[in-house]
Amino acid sequence: MSRYRLNWTVLVIMALYVVSCATANMDVQKQQGEAIRNLGEEYYKQGDYTSALKELLKAEALYPDDPFLQNDLGLTYKAKKRLDLAAKHFQKALELKPDYAPAKNNLGAVYLDKKEWDTAIKYFKEVSENMLYATPHIAIANLGWAYYNKKQYTLSETYYLKALDLDPKFIYAQRGLGLTYTAMGRIDEAIEILEGAVKDYPKVALLYDDLAKVYMLSHDYDKALDAYHKVIELAPDSAMAREAEKAAQRLKRY
Repeated sequence: MSRYRLNWTVLVIMALYVVSCATANMDVQKQQGEAIRNLGEEYYKQGDYTSALKELLKAEALYPDDPFLQNDLGLTYKAKKRLDLAAKHFQKALELKPDYAPAKNNLGAVYLDKKEWDTAIKYFKEVSENMLYATPHIAIANLGWAYYNKKQYTLSETYYLKALDLDPKFIYAQRGLGLTYTAMGRIDEAIEILEGAVKDYPKVALLYDDLAKVYMLSHDYDKALDAYHKVIELAPDSAMAREAEKAAQRLKRY
């Protein structure tokens, strides 16, 4: 073997070694990043968004090309009301994994929070048409909420009913349909759906608050008073409870 060929062989072997080491190092960083991401997710589940963000940013420094991490960062920024940053990370998740339906639904939810209804609708429609998305009722109910806020109540009703066909006890759709019927002046139907919701979720103060207001519209003041008392019982230190207390006092004077 000539000296030239020998040197070339050595160079190839060295290059392969360097690539192998770099790949191994990247695998280690990925594993470390995923472990830190998992810790951040636990903080997020506990509602400690600041600690979650600290861990998730550490994970991003190690392995930024993780779509699940980018989605987690989006959720955390959304929880901290940093909507532009949340949108940036959901978009990054979709760049890394274009078929990542939860990230697309979350991006739509950011635009709901920003009250950019038409942009939200665009993303939710894309998600709801994804046959592989495990929870399409979430995106469909989000469409209901977007159309409700656009005051397109017939479309809102249509999407909420579709969501409830998929999951009859999906609280978000139950409440949204109740609000939609209220806005449409279909008070009896609003009462029926909201009474069903509080049977399914008897500890959710917001449902009783909605129900109290609908009872008021139907002039059933005794039931309204009971519902307001339930709000105060379930959420005693909240602004909603303080408003319920004021409403209850007004009813008592009547």
